[in-house]
Parts: sequence; C-alpha cells; structure tokens
Amino acid sequence: MKNKPDLRSRLRFSIVARLNIRLWLGLLSFFIGLNLLLLAAVTANIIYYAEEKVAAVAPYLEGGIDQTDQDLFALLGIETAELAAPPQGWVLPKPLQGLVSRETAQAARRFQMLSPPEQWDRSWNTAVEQFVYRVEFAQNGRGYALVINLKQPITIGAALLAVVLVSEIIVLISRFFSGAQLIRETLTPLTELAKQAESLNVEQGPLSLEEMKALAGKLDAITAAKLDTRIDLEQTQDELKGLAAAINGMLDRINEAYRSQARFVSDASHELRTPIAAIQGYANLLDRWGKHDPQALQESIDAIKEEAANMKELVEQLLFLARGDNNRMPLQIERIDLADTAQTVVKEARMIDGGHDFVVDVESTFVEGDPGLIKQALRILVDNAIKYTPAGGEIKVAVKQQGDQVRMTVQDNGIGIPPEAVPYIFDRFYRADESRARSTGGTGLGLSIAKWIVERHGGHFEVLSREDVGTRITIVLRGV
Repeated sequence: MKNKPDLRSRLRFSIVARLNIRLWLGLLSFFIGLNLLLLAAVTANIIYYAEEKVAAVAPYLEGGIDQTDQDLFALLGIETAELAAPPQGWVLPKPLQGLVSRETAQAARRFQMLSPPEQWDRSWNTAVEQFVYRVEFAQNGRGYALVINLKQPITIGAALLAVVLVSEIIVLISRFFSGAQLIRETLTPLTELAKQAESLNVEQGPLSLEEMKALAGKLDAITAAKLDTRIDLEQTQDELKGLAAAINGMLDRINEAYRSQARFVSDASHELRTPIAAIQGYANLLDRWGKHDPQALQESIDAIKEEAANMKELVEQLLFLARGDNNRMPLQIERIDLADTAQTVVKEARMIDGGHDFVVDVESTFVEGDPGLIKQALRILVDNAIKYTPAGGEIKVAVKQQGDQVRMTVQDNGIGIPPEAVPYIFDRFYRADESRARSTGGTGLGLSIAKWIVERHGGHFEVLSREDVGTRITIVLRGV
C-alpha cells in the first residue's frame, strides 16, 4: 500500500508547483508577445530599407533605362527591368503614400522568392538571397520593376532575433528552477503552518479526555511558544506579512476561545452542582426524618423549591447565552420609547420589592431595538441594584438624550464594587464577592447577558462605582 503524501508535500505541490507554472507561463507569454513585436519591427525596418533604395533610384527612370543604368543600379543592390504586363502587388493606402517617393507612391509592391525552396542547396546564404522586395510602377507611359535584394537586412534581423530567442530560452529554463525555489522560500510560513496543522489533526474520531487535554496543551504551546517564532514577521516577505500576522492572530483567538469555552463549561458545571447537591441533601433529610417530622418536611420542601427555581434560572441563562453565541437569537427590531420601558421595569420592581425607594427620571427618547431584550437588560441592572442595596436605600432609573446618544442609567447607594473588580463584572460567572453572591442568590450571568444584548444593539456600558457609596451603570445606545 502506498504511503499517503503528508500535508506539507500536498501543500508544497499545490501552491509551489502551480504558482511556478503560472509565473513561468506568464513569462513565456510575455516573451512571445515581445518576439512578435520585435518581428514586426524587423519587418518594418526591412521595408524601410527597401523603400529607401527605391526612392534613390526612381527619379532616374523618367527617360528610360539602358545597360549602363542597370549596371549602376546593380552596384546598389537593385535590379531594374521594364514591364511588359500591368503592375502586380499591394498598393499603399493613401494615408501612407506620402511617406514614400512621389514616383512610387502608387506602385504595386510585394515580397517575392526568386526560386522555390526545393531548388535551394539548404545553405543560409542561398536561402536568404532568394527573398527580394519587388516594386512595379508606371512612369511616362512605361512600366518598370525594381527588385531589391534583402540579404543584408534579413541577416541582421535574423541575427538579432536569434540572440533574443537564445537569451529568452536561457531565462525560461533558469526561471523554471529558480522560481520554484523562490516560491518555496516565500511560502515557508505556510508549509510550517501545514506541519503544525497536521500535528493537530483530529480526523481519527472523537477525542478522549486525555486527548482533549493534550490538544489544549498544544494550543497553549502554539500561543505561548511557537507563534512568535514559527511565523517570524520580520523575516517574512512583504507579500506574506499580512497573512502571517492574520494566522498568528487566528491561532491566538482559537486558543482563547477554547480556554473560554472550557472555563465556561467548568463554571456552569460548578454552578449546577451546588443546587443539585442541595436538593439531594434535602431529599435525604426527607427520607430520614420528613416522614414523621412536619417541620423537617416543610423545610425540605421549601428548600427544594428554592433550589429548583435557582437551577431553572441558571439553565435559562445558560441557554440564552448558548443561543446568543451560536447566532440563533434574531432581534425583533422596533422603534422603542425607552421612557416607557424604564417606567414598566420600575413598576414591576415595585410590585415585588417594597424595601427600596425607586426614583424615576425619564424623558421620551427613541431607539431601534428589540423591546423584550432591551427590557431584559434594564431589568438585570435593576435586579442587581436591589440585591446589593440595603433595605431603605434609593435606586434611581434615568433615561436622557445627549446628542445622538440615549443614556439609560441605573444608580444605587448600595455596597458598591471594588475598583479591581470593575473590569471583570461582565465576565461570565464572575463575582466580586462570593459570600455576598451566595447571600443574594446570583449566578454571575446576569451582567454577561446584559452585555450581549447591549452589544447586539450597537451600544456599550459605562460603569462608575465606589465601595460603600454606590454604583451607577449606564447603557448607551444610538438614538433615532
């Protein structure tokens, strides 16, 4: 069984060979075009040479020609004769007739071979002497034929073409091999990337836990140890620097996404483990004592209901983020008055919470967005303010227009957020204080959901918080 070619070999063939052939064919096409132009230039030069000869002789034919004239013209490489038949050949177009002598402006011209090729003795001199330029014209009622030998210009033109052709063949042969080497050196970053990709091949099937850990280690190694050296931007050709930088960035993002996903799964498992353990504990309590102890029975039922509700909330939040990450949550865009949204959220909060003083300061402002999601984001901010503001505290909800921006703010005078924690409050499962989070029953996903909603609407957050003073979080959207 033949060995399957490795990825590096396939990459090298598919890119190096194809690019080399393309470049070589492009160079060949250029040389062919150049040769055609050069051939046209040589032909034009030959015609110019012949026409110069004709222009020098034609004025002397007005009185006829004799043997002395023929001998003199022969010294110039021109044979002359009187015609017994009408002139034959092609006539210059009228716009070009001004370029030649007046006597031959309307003459018939043609290239002619003095004898057929089968009568040549296969030598260059014999062959080149057979090609002549013939000009036939009438003057003063007489017809004349001028035959110009083209040996000299044809020999010079052929020598020039031969030199150019040999040079082109040498360049084509050398470029075919040197071009492949140059392309290989240029594409070295890609071949090395192919080797690394081959080492990360997962076509063998689902990965085991050990293989997943090994894959994570390889991704760590790529990001931390290899990307900065394996694809060296300083030593990469200019044409590939952008590609090399993009590959480095892509691998960094892949590694970070993998780490984020693993961290998310771990945190979600931890969060689900807590209510499950609580439910299991109270179920055991029921099994042991609840059958005969009404107090234990009621305590267990209340605790199980509370933990089940917490678990339901957590699962719903996880499903929300999962659908959002997979772009499976389309927005139902409408024109929304955020003043109405804020008043509705505060009204609902007052119904379920009587321990805080709610202050509403809104003005009618409009945005384009999903009404349900915008309300959910604002409700998350209000719920957090309620959780972290002591009873009797004040929670203010404001909606204002500033230029083309709409600012929806929730401000409290609660416990505040430590300065070092502010940059992380929108991370999933992040809690600034675990003990406070347990007492309030938070999952650490609310602000992550709010951030996803606001970013999907093209907005952003502004956060200002001081410990034991309070927190102000503002959603900034573009108004309409």
